[in-house]
Amino acid sequence: MMDINMKIDKTVDWLREKVKEANCNGLVVGVSGGIDSAVVCYLIKKAFPDNSVGVIMSIKSNPQDREDALKVINGCGIKYLDLDLTKEQTSILDTVVAGLKDNDLYNENNQKISDANLRARVRMSTVYTVANNLGYLVVGTDNAAEVHTGYFTKYGDGGVDLIPIANITKREVYEWAKVLGVHEDVINKAPSAGLWEGQTDEAEMGTTYDMIDAVVEGRLDEVPQKDQEIIARLHRISQHKRETAPAPPKF
Repeated sequence: MMDINMKIDKTVDWLREKVKEANCNGLVVGVSGGIDSAVVCYLIKKAFPDNSVGVIMSIKSNPQDREDALKVINGCGIKYLDLDLTKEQTSILDTVVAGLKDNDLYNENNQKISDANLRARVRMSTVYTVANNLGYLVVGTDNAAEVHTGYFTKYGDGGVDLIPIANITKREVYEWAKVLGVHEDVINKAPSAGLWEGQTDEAEMGTTYDMIDAVVEGRLDEVPQKDQEIIARLHRISQHKRETAPAPPKF
């Protein structure tokens, strides 16, 4: 079995190949303060020591997330931008909500998810603005469990050019983080997309990363039926996220 260091080296080589194929100059990633973006941040710094950028993008965020993001930045020594986009995201959301209300279309039940997904999409647009200016590719941070369950925002954190950790489980992300030297505070924090106060990935999904990892690896005998059903449903209803937008047949 290939050891972690070799897998990391092969991933770094793959990143370099993809940038060369695209005739680009380097890589950029959004840094949230979570373990997935931390691992990717370290990977792109290894791939392009002088042509990689991390972007911190606070939007109504827990200040601790920014502190953890800075621990990642300082740990790997990557160049970075530290942006607060709260005002911009709030302005867009308020404008849209006002328009919906004026036309008697507003659905208050979907306010939280609209706000959360807009945060992800504002961040995506911001990272691409940086990438376009520098001639870089945008790197995503979704792991195999998130890809399988569709636990990402379509055209938000899912809007990227490359996804270097898409084939490794959440368990492996932790293993890679330790080998890469990610700060222990980042490794030990509860996984969260930071979409609202107190939000955690596992509470939102209704199952655990351990269970999803087991499904991804084909160890169904270790997964209770209830969790299998939850994960199967998440996979089924998120299929559209893993495909390009469908078009009808030619008539």
